[in-house]
Amino acid sequence: MNLHLAKDGIFPVTRDKEGELLKELPASGLLVPGTIQGEGKLNGIPSLFVRLAGCNLHCTWRTPAGGTCECDTAYAAYRVENGFTLAIEEAVRVIGHNRGNIDHIVITGGEPFLQAEAVRELCRQLKSMTPFHITVETNATIFDEACARELDFFSMSPKLSGSVPPPPHAERHNTIRLNPEAIQSFITHARKHGKDFQLKFVYSNESDITEIKQLLARLKDWKKEDILLMPMGATPEELKLTIPKTLEHCIRNGWRYCDRLHISLFGNKQGV
Repeated sequence: MNLHLAKDGIFPVTRDKEGELLKELPASGLLVPGTIQGEGKLNGIPSLFVRLAGCNLHCTWRTPAGGTCECDTAYAAYRVENGFTLAIEEAVRVIGHNRGNIDHIVITGGEPFLQAEAVRELCRQLKSMTPFHITVETNATIFDEACARELDFFSMSPKLSGSVPPPPHAERHNTIRLNPEAIQSFITHARKHGKDFQLKFVYSNESDITEIKQLLARLKDWKKEDILLMPMGATPEELKLTIPKTLEHCIRNGWRYCDRLHISLFGNKQGV
Protein backbone atom coordinates (compact mmCIF):
# COMPACT_ATOMS: atom_id res chain seq x y z
CA MET A 1 0.00 0.00 0.00
CA ASN A 2 1.24 3.48 -0.86
CA LEU A 3 1.01 7.01 0.52
CA HIS A 4 0.57 9.98 -1.80
CA LEU A 5 2.88 12.59 -0.27
CA ALA A 6 3.41 16.30 -0.83
CA LYS A 7 6.86 17.39 -1.95
CA ASP A 8 8.25 17.73 1.59
CA GLY A 9 6.96 14.22 2.37
CA ILE A 10 8.46 13.07 5.66
CA PHE A 11 10.26 15.98 7.27
CA PRO A 12 12.64 17.27 8.47
CA VAL A 13 14.98 14.30 7.98
CA THR A 14 18.73 13.83 7.62
CA ARG A 15 18.77 10.17 6.51
CA ASP A 16 17.09 8.26 3.68
CA LYS A 17 15.23 4.94 3.83
CA GLU A 18 18.54 3.05 3.85
CA GLY A 19 19.84 5.10 6.78
CA GLU A 20 22.35 6.96 4.63
CA LEU A 21 23.02 10.64 5.34
CA LEU A 22 21.42 13.01 2.88
CA LYS A 23 23.71 15.37 0.99
CA GLU A 24 21.88 18.51 2.14
CA LEU A 25 20.59 19.71 5.49
CA PRO A 26 16.81 19.64 5.98
CA ALA A 27 14.83 22.85 5.45
CA SER A 28 15.09 23.54 9.18
CA GLY A 29 18.83 24.10 8.71
CA LEU A 30 19.51 21.92 11.74
CA LEU A 31 21.98 19.06 11.93
CA VAL A 32 19.41 16.77 13.54
CA PRO A 33 16.17 15.35 12.11
CA GLY A 34 12.86 16.55 13.46
CA THR A 35 11.31 19.88 14.32
CA ILE A 36 8.80 21.12 16.88
CA GLN A 37 5.02 21.17 16.72
CA GLY A 38 4.25 24.83 16.09
CA GLU A 39 0.53 24.95 16.87
CA GLY A 40 -1.94 23.80 19.49
CA LYS A 41 -1.90 21.89 22.75
CA LEU A 42 1.35 20.12 21.81
CA ASN A 43 3.15 23.34 20.86
CA GLY A 44 6.91 22.94 21.24
CA ILE A 45 6.98 19.12 21.29
CA PRO A 46 9.76 17.56 19.14
CA SER A 47 8.07 15.85 16.20
CA LEU A 48 8.47 14.33 12.78
CA PHE A 49 5.87 15.27 10.17
CA VAL A 50 4.30 13.24 7.38
CA ARG A 51 2.64 15.55 4.85
CA LEU A 52 0.09 13.93 2.57
CA ALA A 53 -0.96 15.47 -0.74
CA GLY A 54 -4.47 16.41 -1.77
CA CYS A 55 -7.37 18.19 -0.05
CA ASN A 56 -11.12 18.38 -0.56
CA LEU A 57 -11.17 22.12 0.31
CA HIS A 58 -9.72 25.23 -1.34
CA CYS A 59 -9.20 27.71 1.52
CA THR A 60 -8.52 31.37 0.77
CA TRP A 61 -9.02 34.16 3.33
CA ARG A 62 -9.42 37.90 2.98
CA THR A 63 -6.90 39.89 4.99
CA PRO A 64 -7.79 42.99 7.07
CA ALA A 65 -5.76 45.00 4.55
CA GLY A 66 -8.03 43.84 1.72
CA GLY A 67 -5.74 41.26 0.15
CA THR A 68 -6.02 37.48 0.10
CA CYS A 69 -4.24 34.83 2.15
CA GLU A 70 -4.18 31.33 0.70
CA CYS A 71 -3.88 28.17 2.73
CA ASP A 72 -0.26 28.08 3.89
CA THR A 73 0.08 24.56 2.48
CA ALA A 74 -1.69 25.13 -0.85
CA TYR A 75 1.22 23.28 -2.48
CA ALA A 76 0.07 20.16 -0.63
CA ALA A 77 -3.66 20.80 -0.81
CA TYR A 78 -5.18 22.08 -4.05
CA ARG A 79 -2.13 23.18 -6.03
CA VAL A 80 -0.03 20.08 -5.50
CA GLU A 81 3.58 20.60 -6.53
CA ASN A 82 5.96 17.68 -7.01
CA GLY A 83 3.86 15.20 -5.07
CA PHE A 84 5.08 11.61 -5.08
CA THR A 85 4.10 8.09 -4.06
CA LEU A 86 5.92 6.12 -1.39
CA ALA A 87 5.30 2.61 -0.11
CA ILE A 88 4.24 2.59 3.54
CA GLU A 89 7.07 0.20 4.42
CA GLU A 90 9.58 2.68 3.00
CA ALA A 91 7.98 5.55 4.91
CA VAL A 92 8.31 3.56 8.12
CA ARG A 93 12.00 2.94 7.42
CA VAL A 94 12.64 6.65 6.82
CA ILE A 95 10.94 7.50 10.11
CA GLY A 96 12.89 4.80 11.92
CA HIS A 97 16.24 6.11 10.66
CA ASN A 98 15.34 9.67 11.72
CA ARG A 99 13.66 9.06 15.03
CA GLY A 100 16.40 9.89 17.53
CA ASN A 101 14.58 10.79 20.75
CA ILE A 102 11.40 11.87 18.98
CA ASP A 103 8.21 10.20 20.21
CA HIS A 104 5.63 12.26 18.28
CA ILE A 105 4.53 11.82 14.69
CA VAL A 106 2.21 14.37 13.05
CA ILE A 107 0.24 13.28 10.00
CA THR A 108 -0.87 16.36 8.12
CA GLY A 109 -1.77 17.48 4.64
CA GLY A 110 -3.68 18.30 2.56
CA GLU A 111 -6.42 16.25 4.16
CA PRO A 112 -5.17 12.94 5.62
CA PHE A 113 -8.59 11.27 5.78
CA LEU A 114 -8.75 11.25 1.98
CA GLN A 115 -6.16 8.48 2.40
CA ALA A 116 -7.74 6.92 5.50
CA GLU A 117 -6.89 3.30 4.69
CA ALA A 118 -3.23 4.09 4.04
CA VAL A 119 -3.01 6.30 7.15
CA ARG A 120 -4.45 3.48 9.23
CA GLU A 121 -1.83 1.06 7.92
CA LEU A 122 1.01 3.57 8.42
CA CYS A 123 -0.03 4.04 12.07
CA ARG A 124 -0.34 0.31 12.60
CA GLN A 125 3.15 -0.35 11.27
CA LEU A 126 4.69 2.54 13.21
CA LYS A 127 3.19 1.36 16.48
CA SER A 128 4.26 -2.22 15.89
CA MET A 129 7.83 -0.95 15.42
CA THR A 130 8.03 1.35 18.44
CA PRO A 131 5.66 3.37 20.63
CA PHE A 132 4.70 6.65 18.96
CA HIS A 133 2.14 9.27 19.83
CA ILE A 134 0.42 10.07 16.52
CA THR A 135 -1.46 13.29 15.80
CA VAL A 136 -3.63 13.83 12.75
CA GLU A 137 -4.23 17.36 11.49
CA THR A 138 -7.58 17.38 9.69
CA ASN A 139 -10.24 19.78 8.45
CA ALA A 140 -12.75 17.39 10.11
CA THR A 141 -15.01 17.03 7.08
CA ILE A 142 -14.39 13.25 6.93
CA PHE A 143 -14.50 10.74 9.80
CA ASP A 144 -13.30 7.15 9.49
CA GLU A 145 -13.69 5.06 12.65
CA ALA A 146 -11.15 2.39 11.71
CA CYS A 147 -8.50 5.00 11.00
CA ALA A 148 -9.36 7.01 14.12
CA ARG A 149 -8.71 3.96 16.30
CA GLU A 150 -5.03 4.04 15.30
CA LEU A 151 -4.58 7.74 16.14
CA ASP A 152 -3.92 9.40 19.51
CA PHE A 153 -4.74 13.08 19.04
CA PHE A 154 -7.21 14.80 16.73
CA SER A 155 -6.23 18.32 15.71
CA MET A 156 -9.36 19.56 13.95
CA SER A 157 -9.45 22.80 11.98
CA PRO A 158 -13.05 23.41 10.86
CA LYS A 159 -13.25 26.00 8.12
CA LEU A 160 -15.50 29.04 8.60
CA SER A 161 -17.15 31.12 5.88
CA GLY A 162 -14.14 33.43 5.80
CA SER A 163 -12.21 30.61 4.12
CA VAL A 164 -14.43 30.51 1.02
CA PRO A 165 -12.31 31.14 -2.12
CA PRO A 166 -13.31 33.13 -5.20
CA PRO A 167 -15.11 31.34 -8.08
CA PRO A 168 -14.87 28.78 -9.56
CA HIS A 169 -14.11 26.94 -6.29
CA ALA A 170 -16.45 28.85 -3.99
CA GLU A 171 -19.62 26.78 -4.32
CA ARG A 172 -18.07 23.36 -3.74
CA HIS A 173 -15.88 24.59 -0.89
CA ASN A 174 -18.79 26.28 0.85
CA THR A 175 -20.95 23.16 0.53
CA ILE A 176 -18.53 20.78 2.23
CA ARG A 177 -16.30 22.99 4.42
CA LEU A 178 -18.18 22.29 7.67
CA ASN A 179 -19.39 18.88 8.84
CA PRO A 180 -20.67 19.05 12.46
CA GLU A 181 -21.55 15.33 12.42
CA ALA A 182 -17.96 14.38 11.57
CA ILE A 183 -16.58 16.79 14.19
CA GLN A 184 -18.84 15.26 16.83
CA SER A 185 -17.70 11.78 15.81
CA PHE A 186 -14.08 12.76 16.47
CA ILE A 187 -15.01 14.24 19.87
CA THR A 188 -17.11 11.24 20.88
CA HIS A 189 -14.37 8.82 19.85
CA ALA A 190 -11.79 10.78 21.83
CA ARG A 191 -13.92 10.90 24.97
CA LYS A 192 -14.84 7.20 24.72
CA HIS A 193 -11.26 6.01 24.27
CA GLY A 194 -9.41 8.41 26.59
CA LYS A 195 -7.80 10.41 23.78
CA ASP A 196 -7.47 14.15 23.34
CA PHE A 197 -8.51 16.60 20.66
CA GLN A 198 -8.55 20.28 19.82
CA LEU A 199 -10.80 22.48 17.72
CA LYS A 200 -8.51 25.03 16.10
CA PHE A 201 -10.03 28.01 14.29
CA VAL A 202 -8.42 30.71 12.18
CA TYR A 203 -9.52 34.22 13.13
CA SER A 204 -9.83 36.55 10.14
CA ASN A 205 -12.78 38.82 11.04
CA GLU A 206 -15.51 39.40 13.63
CA SER A 207 -18.06 37.14 11.95
CA ASP A 208 -15.76 34.20 12.71
CA ILE A 209 -16.58 34.48 16.41
CA THR A 210 -20.32 34.25 15.80
CA GLU A 211 -19.83 31.22 13.55
CA ILE A 212 -17.59 29.48 16.10
CA LYS A 213 -20.21 29.94 18.83
CA GLN A 214 -22.96 28.67 16.53
CA LEU A 215 -20.93 25.56 15.75
CA LEU A 216 -20.03 24.91 19.39
CA ALA A 217 -23.71 25.10 20.29
CA ARG A 218 -24.29 22.09 18.03
CA LEU A 219 -21.51 20.05 19.63
CA LYS A 220 -21.24 18.35 23.01
CA ASP A 221 -18.52 17.03 25.33
CA TRP A 222 -16.03 19.82 24.65
CA LYS A 223 -14.38 22.12 27.19
CA LYS A 224 -13.21 25.71 26.82
CA GLU A 225 -9.57 24.58 26.83
CA ASP A 226 -10.28 22.42 23.76
CA ILE A 227 -11.13 25.51 21.69
CA LEU A 228 -8.14 27.25 20.11
CA LEU A 229 -8.17 30.52 18.20
CA MET A 230 -5.29 31.23 15.85
CA PRO A 231 -4.45 34.49 14.07
CA MET A 232 -4.66 34.37 10.28
CA GLY A 233 -1.41 34.78 8.41
CA ALA A 234 1.41 32.87 6.77
CA THR A 235 4.11 35.45 7.56
CA PRO A 236 5.03 37.41 10.71
CA GLU A 237 3.81 40.58 9.00
CA GLU A 238 0.39 39.10 8.21
CA LEU A 239 0.04 37.68 11.72
CA LYS A 240 0.58 41.09 13.32
CA LEU A 241 -2.64 42.30 11.70
CA THR A 242 -4.87 39.73 13.43
CA ILE A 243 -3.03 38.89 16.67
CA PRO A 244 -4.58 41.68 18.83
CA LYS A 245 -8.21 40.76 18.10
CA THR A 246 -7.41 37.05 18.34
CA LEU A 247 -6.01 37.60 21.84
CA GLU A 248 -9.03 39.68 22.83
CA HIS A 249 -11.52 37.01 21.79
CA CYS A 250 -9.55 34.25 23.51
CA ILE A 251 -9.66 36.15 26.78
CA ARG A 252 -13.34 37.10 26.40
CA ASN A 253 -14.43 33.51 25.74
CA GLY A 254 -11.96 31.52 27.82
CA TRP A 255 -10.47 29.88 24.73
CA ARG A 256 -6.80 29.05 24.18
CA TYR A 257 -4.66 31.38 22.13
CA CYS A 258 -2.93 29.33 19.44
CA ASP A 259 0.52 30.59 18.58
CA ARG A 260 2.18 29.78 15.26
CA LEU A 261 5.61 29.08 16.68
CA HIS A 262 7.04 27.61 13.48
CA ILE A 263 6.48 30.94 11.69
CA SER A 264 8.26 32.79 14.49
CA LEU A 265 11.20 30.36 14.25
CA PHE A 266 11.44 29.71 10.51
CA GLY A 267 9.20 32.25 8.76
CA ASN A 268 6.98 31.24 5.84
CA LYS A 269 9.08 28.21 4.97
CA GLN A 270 8.11 24.74 3.78
CA GLY A 271 9.44 21.50 5.26
CA VAL A 272 10.07 22.82 8.78
